Amino acid sequence: MTDPDLAQKLADKSITKEELLKTVESNFALLPLVVGGVSSPKAAIRYGCASVLMDLSAKHPEKLYPQMDFFVSLLDSKYRILIWNALAAIANLCAVDADKKFDAVFDKYYGFLDDGYMVTVANVVGNSATIALSKPYLVSKITAEILRVDKLALTPHLTDECKRVIAEQAVKSFNKFFDSMNAEEKTKVVSFVKKHDKSQRASLRKEAEAFLKRRSL
Repeated sequence: MTDPDLAQKLADKSITKEELLKTVESNFALLPLVVGGVSSPKAAIRYGCASVLMDLSAKHPEKLYPQMDFFVSLLDSKYRILIWNALAAIANLCAVDADKKFDAVFDKYYGFLDDGYMVTVANVVGNSATIALSKPYLVSKITAEILRVDKLALTPHLTDECKRVIAEQAVKSFNKFFDSMNAEEKTKVVSFVKKHDKSQRASLRKEAEAFLKRRSL
């Protein structure tokens, strides 16, 4: 498969993202072609390749780790979808981050909490558990960052309802790495969750209630 073939097949939909993923899994020598596709001016190719790379980072982090710097560079993309894909991929690669490349961009990563767009913020919060479980020594810093979400300023793209969606993601993430927190952090997180167990957003209320019930609080 050559680069033009790859681009054309994605563009004319003669190959699905799932098929492309399986093709790369059977021959990782094709990985550079997919990475190159992210720079395509054609949206179908650009986003299709980014999505495949994100999925591959979850399934084969050791194979994708050499692309860590590439994913970090995507955090500066003008395309929000590529940023969202990069946020997920970077979190996935933390599992094999022997060089602590994530640690070096921690502030940049969590700076997206102030992005002002719900989906971006929710991606950071939602991927935080993956990072915390891979890097337990960062649990304190990650917990402190997520606890900021209740105080985020409202924007046209971050309404009160959007903040409830983000809070729901926060509760889900906290639930996954709560046991890794120290006593003080657990107290703060429980306080955060209790603020939402009567939320008007049913799914948030349910998550908060389940979190507290699980711990008999």
